[in-house]
Amino acid sequence: MALRRRSLRGLRRLHTAAGPILWNHAAEESDSPSLTVQVLSWGRGSSGQLGGGKEETRLYPSPVAALRLPTDFRLAPVQGRLPSPPVGSAAEAKVEVGVSCGLFHSALLVDGTFWMWGKGDGGRLGFGDENSVFVPTLNPNLEGVRSIALGGIHSTSLTRSGEVFTWGYGGFGALGHSVYHRELLPRVVKGKLFTWGRDQGDGRLGLGSGGGPGEAGSFSIPSKVDALPVPVAAVSCGGFFTMALTSDGQIWNWGANSNYELGRGNNVSDWRPQPIPSLKGTRVIQIASGGYHSLALTEKGKLYMWGNARDCQLGVPGLPEFQKLPVEVKFLMEDEDLGPHDVISVAVGASHAMCLVLRQNAALAKL
Repeated sequence: MALRRRSLRGLRRLHTAAGPILWNHAAEESDSPSLTVQVLSWGRGSSGQLGGGKEETRLYPSPVAALRLPTDFRLAPVQGRLPSPPVGSAAEAKVEVGVSCGLFHSALLVDGTFWMWGKGDGGRLGFGDENSVFVPTLNPNLEGVRSIALGGIHSTSLTRSGEVFTWGYGGFGALGHSVYHRELLPRVVKGKLFTWGRDQGDGRLGLGSGGGPGEAGSFSIPSKVDALPVPVAAVSCGGFFTMALTSDGQIWNWGANSNYELGRGNNVSDWRPQPIPSLKGTRVIQIASGGYHSLALTEKGKLYMWGNARDCQLGVPGLPEFQKLPVEVKFLMEDEDLGPHDVISVAVGASHAMCLVLRQNAALAKL
């Protein structure tokens, strides 16, 4: 598919104090009002998933790229987030932006086009081969994307026209094409979407301690979580646990807890949904779950993480192997001239994470 002309402008790697400019809505029209958003990453990057151009481990959030966005941009739909209005003042935003993390790969979505990087085996990057990529690289094979989500060795996207595309390794039918081979390029999924679960005794489904009637305690049809006493507005699934977010910004979670991923201060697994005690009274607008760790983004733009910390995936140097309670992620102030870090969106992989940070120094918009 042909790329739109505006997207091609994003290929020029201009550098500013905020990092390399990956996408610029204004182009040569320097007088157009803009907001600068940084893409930051941290954790283990043994396969290039951090986007820094090499295999590395980042102890704390560090810049990957910067975006110059119109003042009325909107965040792309993402699991685990409460519905949000445009960041700017306009009711109908034309540009959407979002990030996603997979097992060993990452993605950035801007205005219908997307960049991929990280481990490439299985074709999970969608470039037509299985090569790994160590910096954000524009994928020319699909446009008009509204939302993107990355899995273990496969990737999915939802287009503005309502079509679902998948690519990567098709083991266990993960791509929805009734085939088990690799798809090196995005391919549309025919049919409807269904979900089901496997409990395996750790309570990740929140349906009771006995599990379901199927193999390993599985439930072959969607089942209501009766033990959850509050209405839910957003959900997120980790490796073996589940988090739910209410409309008033309170987190409830349940499931496996051997790595303290429930944030309750102990490592006792529990099928019963419970709130996180230390976050009571804090309004959370997005939750995200990794393999064995969790993340919460508050309405004030603060990040909290907890659980397994052995690969620096919590973004806080000096933590023990397991972080038992939510801890705030701090940002380096080496670039304090850009303004404070206002986190607006997050994504979590198996052992790495990314976030979008709004930097509102007025002078920066003119760079």
